[in-house]
Amino acid sequence: MTTTRLAALGHEEPPLLSFAQRLLSVAELGLPEMLLPGGEAFSFTMSGRKASDGSWTLDRRGTSTRYAAITALGVEFLPEDRQRAVLAGRTAQEFTGLLIESLPAVTNLGDAALIAWAAAETGHPKLSDALARVEALDEEGRPQYTVEAAWVLSALAAARDTVDVERRFTAARDRLLRARIGDSPLFPHATGPGLVPWYRAHVACFADQTYPLQALARAHASDDQGGDPEALAASEACAQRICELQGDGGQWWWHYDARTGGVVEGYPVYSVHQHAMAPTALFDLTDAGGSDFGAAVRKGLRWMSDVPELGAGHEPLILDELGATWRKVYRGDPKKAVRAARGLGTRVVPGLRLKSLDRVYRPLSVDRECRPYEFGWMLYAWQGGRI
Repeated sequence: MTTTRLAALGHEEPPLLSFAQRLLSVAELGLPEMLLPGGEAFSFTMSGRKASDGSWTLDRRGTSTRYAAITALGVEFLPEDRQRAVLAGRTAQEFTGLLIESLPAVTNLGDAALIAWAAAETGHPKLSDALARVEALDEEGRPQYTVEAAWVLSALAAARDTVDVERRFTAARDRLLRARIGDSPLFPHATGPGLVPWYRAHVACFADQTYPLQALARAHASDDQGGDPEALAASEACAQRICELQGDGGQWWWHYDARTGGVVEGYPVYSVHQHAMAPTALFDLTDAGGSDFGAAVRKGLRWMSDVPELGAGHEPLILDELGATWRKVYRGDPKKAVRAARGLGTRVVPGLRLKSLDRVYRPLSVDRECRPYEFGWMLYAWQGGRI
């Protein structure tokens, strides 16, 4: 099945259509291997090991509730038979039901919000139970991490047509809008002080931008009384800025200065940002009535095959036969030294680059992991589109 988003990709740049379809096939192959025995939970990551003969094996490690919920959000867009193939015989709605049953033990607001979002998207009859858990964990007036606050708003926006969530929706929407610092179009790492040490409170990651811009776009689209121009404008401004900052090779950079709207540190470059998270957010914004950011999406997707950091003949980031895409390209600096140095430096002197670090720590390392949410958002990005 070719979705509207894939069809547009094929129209603008035909070779990228087959590339995206290849990635989607890798996702459907890899996700079942990430299920833990019993098929009721997903691993946190799959770690790659290379044997002396050059072959690869993947080992499951840990468990992740939020990655399971994100996977359900993406798999929901597949035909039923393919949902069941990915989720050990269950549909996305049935798998979401397992997550709802686990909610009494869930203590993380982001995890609960993602489960509620999945419940709303799949039309699960226990949506109200999921939303009640979100409300219980979202203490009024307490700062939250921006990503988790954005997931709360996305969940409430998805639920608006089914459940009366207007009071909570308005509070979640206002919290995100208030979180911005001054006139900056970017979002900080937390919605208020207290969660992040002072010396890096200005540093925000790529996820701190994509999830809020997506949530605010969805908030605008969910308003059947003429939309929400303020939310849409904030989403649009954030999207415009990260696209302006996008690297020449299509890189979506990792850390930003939420005060100035500049880049603090570019690396790592994560595969999930290139093929899934940026497309997910930017497509949802366009579908909600925002600008068309398709050129930036295509540029980011091309990085997955070209990877300019690694040069010609580099090791592939996509392992079709294993159902894996390697997680990131990074500097290999000990204890994330470059990020720490630039974070401290830009705290004192906004815009300080410390370019000598680029010569010492070059981005030539590959993180040979693959996580379920990477494929969940990939499916959501390219198979979705129904705001």
